[in-house]
Amino acid sequence: MERVTLRIPKQQIEEVEQMVETGEFPNRSEAIRSAVREMINEQDDDHHESSGEHTWAKV
Repeated sequence: MERVTLRIPKQQIEEVEQMVETGEFPNRSEAIRSAVREMINEQDDDHHESSGEHTWAKV
């Protein structure tokens, strides 16, 4: 895995930390990785819909 440094508004980090505290994610890194995966999947879905292809399942 590669390390990435980014700046995120304090309010967003506090919301991510709350998701970690409630057990939704094991840590901040996994929460952010999950958000990136979701963004990529949505972009992939948009591409398939516009090209006439269908996505039947997400992995």
